[in-house]
Amino acid sequence: MILPFDDLITALTPRYGDVEARSIARIVLEDAFGTKQYTTFQLKETMEISEYDRIKTALINGVPLQYILGAADFFGLKFKVTPAVLIPRQETEELVDLIIQYLKKQENSSARVLDIGLGSGCIGITLKRKLPNIELYGIEKSSAALAVAKENASQILGNSSLVHFTQADILTDDFNDLPMFDVIVSNPPYIPRHEMAVMPAHVLEHEPELALFVEGDDPLLFYRAIVHLAHQNLKTGGALFFECNEFNAPEVVMLLKENGMTNVVLQKDIGGADRMVMGRR
Repeated sequence: MILPFDDLITALTPRYGDVEARSIARIVLEDAFGTKQYTTFQLKETMEISEYDRIKTALINGVPLQYILGAADFFGLKFKVTPAVLIPRQETEELVDLIIQYLKKQENSSARVLDIGLGSGCIGITLKRKLPNIELYGIEKSSAALAVAKENASQILGNSSLVHFTQADILTDDFNDLPMFDVIVSNPPYIPRHEMAVMPAHVLEHEPELALFVEGDDPLLFYRAIVHLAHQNLKTGGALFFECNEFNAPEVVMLLKENGMTNVVLQKDIGGADRMVMGRR
């Protein structure tokens, strides 16, 4: 009989280390095989063994677990993910929590919110799930990613018609038809392509380049476009939220200040990295 917990740890430790290998093994057994009896669970059926072999081989080859399972946990919710979207990160949960606390403090539970660069939809959909009265809009360039976001809206919110998601390119499209917003939020691409050489292999090989990299050498390319949109479509007193790379977060702060935003705040994530920027119009 195969004891997959021990087998996975042995197979994955060379790539991931013992601690992460154990964590991955637990998630596989719980999410793929529905058991928390990690150390005693055995594979008995041919179908189980085949699925286990598929998952194990993909993990050994460096495929992210979330893509293998087709789902990622985010803010206590389960989001569908495919290679068309970035895997939601813990740091982004902190951004969502920051916006929730902001809206609660403003006592504006019916705010109109725009999520730029939807990906899986984890930011906007989580906000809508936690604050059901907000009016949620979203922009996404990739048709494949937009389809994932719409599916997540249906599954998590119960009805995709509760949101207004549109395929569009923030860099080139005209947004004159958009309404005014109380909150605009984005976790945009910010990595110049010349930095690809220092990126982790599993990210380069499996996560979508469109969501990671900017063309040219300006890491603030998308931030500039979004700030420009905020001048047109963010209400006076409204708030703009960004997730940032810790190495260019100070430049994002300066960008907001230079464009007339007030109450600009740079906030660290739980790991101590400069991660979130907020400004008011």
